[in-house]
This record gives sequence, C-alpha cells and structure tokens, in this order.
Amino acid sequence: MAAKRALVILAKGAEEMETVIPVDIMRRAGIAVTVAGLTGKEPVQCSRNVVICPDASLEDASKQGPYDVVLLPGGMPGAQNLAESAAVKEVLKDQDGRSGLIAAICAGPTALLAHGIGYGSTVTTHPAMKDKMMTGDHYKYSEARVQKDGHYITSRGPGTSFEFALTIVEELMGAEVAAQVKAPLMMKD
Repeated sequence: MAAKRALVILAKGAEEMETVIPVDIMRRAGIAVTVAGLTGKEPVQCSRNVVICPDASLEDASKQGPYDVVLLPGGMPGAQNLAESAAVKEVLKDQDGRSGLIAAICAGPTALLAHGIGYGSTVTTHPAMKDKMMTGDHYKYSEARVQKDGHYITSRGPGTSFEFALTIVEELMGAEVAAQVKAPLMMKD
C-alpha cells in the first residue's frame, strides 16, 4: 500500500500550532506531508511571528497530487489569504471532486465558504468565526471540538489541534495507528 499523502497549505499569517501540530502528528503516523507555501517556497511568517519554511510552493506541490488530505490551518490573516486565493480554490475543487478528505481548523473553514466547498455539511470553526461561517446559510454549525461530516473535518482552534490531527490520522490510517500515535503524546483523556 502506497503511503498516504497530505498537503498542508501555508499562508502568511497562519496559526503556528494549527500548522505544526497536524504536520507533526501526521508524520508520526507515517503520512507523507508536504507543507506548501501559498506564494512560493520562501519562509512564511505566521501569526505569532514564528517563521516556517515550506517544503515546496503550492504551485509545485499541487502538480504532485492527488493527496489523501488537503489541510487548511487557521490564523489571521492566514485564513483570509487562503480564502482569497484562486490557487487554493483550484486545489480544493479538485480534492472535493474526488471526495478526497478536506480538513480545516479555526478560521480555516472560512476558506471553504469563500470557495463554495462543502455546502450543506455540518462544520465547526473558532467561535469568533461562527457568524461569518453561517452567512448565507450554507452549513449546519456544530460546537464540537472536531466535526467530521462526509469527507470534511473541521475543528475549533489551537487547543483542538491534537484532536483534529488524530481524527485525520484515524480517517486515513485507522483507529489502531491513531491510538499508537496518541499514546506517547501524554494527552489528557
């Protein structure tokens, strides 16, 4: 079986924890993760001034698809940059068209709204994004820490990053692998 592959789209102003924690957890699970810089391969300054070096530009990484999951971190203005990107829309439309897993956390789901992805699904976001997400009545809203509906997984914020990432691992690799990855993390049950 070929290794599962993940594409994490990193935009200027992304939330660091929502980027790094899922990347780390997925790599621990044996998923091949590509961190793709929205505007190129240059280092990206995140919302708390942590700088992350992408593995590739989104332009190059999108040519290496398809991926088993496309992940959108939150953070501001990171999520806004994702929402305004035609390249992100193209990647999401392709992923959605194949019913490939799409995961978005915190403010990240607002990019799904902007690009018309997952209408009719139940989603969650950071509480500060709820009103924006419910504009136009395209989604059902959940207060769950992690919400899965079909091939969409959404989550609430930095503090839910581990649960969000482990849900992705469970979806792609199974509950046993997710449990093996979780055990040494020393998370509270």
